[in-house]
Amino acid sequence: MEFPLIIIDLDGTLLSSTKEISNRNKQAILDCAERGMKFIFATARPPRAVKLFMKEELLKIGSFIYYNGAYMECRHTGIIKHLPIEAEVTAEILDYCLAYNPDLDLSLEVKDEWLSLREYDAETLMRVKGKPVVKSREELGGLEASKILFSGDVDMVSFQERFNRKVNILVTDQAKLVQISSLQASKERAAAVLGEAMNISLGNTMVFGDDWNDIGLFETCGWPVAMGNAIDELKLRSKEITATNDHDGVAEVLERLCRLSRS
Repeated sequence: MEFPLIIIDLDGTLLSSTKEISNRNKQAILDCAERGMKFIFATARPPRAVKLFMKEELLKIGSFIYYNGAYMECRHTGIIKHLPIEAEVTAEILDYCLAYNPDLDLSLEVKDEWLSLREYDAETLMRVKGKPVVKSREELGGLEASKILFSGDVDMVSFQERFNRKVNILVTDQAKLVQISSLQASKERAAAVLGEAMNISLGNTMVFGDDWNDIGLFETCGWPVAMGNAIDELKLRSKEITATNDHDGVAEVLERLCRLSRS
């Protein structure tokens, strides 16, 4: 089988547990790219974090889906698209969360800028260097956010009942972090936009993933590959299961593709 487009998640998939890309994984991607295969790297992370983690050679050949689909950049076609949360919904979420817990760790991502009500250490919380730009509640409430993040004590049942028809709500990191994005934002919708721009059907696309935010891609792409460390819900939807992210599972499959393309 040939796959003109390959979509790869980052955390838990291409990145190891130490947040590194192995030389074997990098070389396998570059070898496939030399044979004409296109790559989309799809992540919940912002652009600045991707640039820190990704090898320069991969940044040059890839297109990118950030914030689980709220922001995308296509190197192959020049498309840049932003699907933010509406400002009035941003304000409503901020008011609700802070009324419940004024000490909540709450911040916004707007395109590639991290904003918060107060300073804290990004490297400690998110394993990315840098600090947020501090803004007032009024300033934050007037913004169209790519993503809203919070951690801390909130009644999630009530929160989801109030907002699940207005935004996407994703609970990650062992239920310690809540990530909120536009209802229009998802990895699979962003992939469909980029795939259409490249004139490639998702039905003819391979995807690698490990977690809940990859389920939509697994249900829409033609050849889903679950990592050995993936959640069971992904493994059940996969066409094959490869090695874990710490044992070059991506390269294991891509090297086979390269061998088949040469034969």
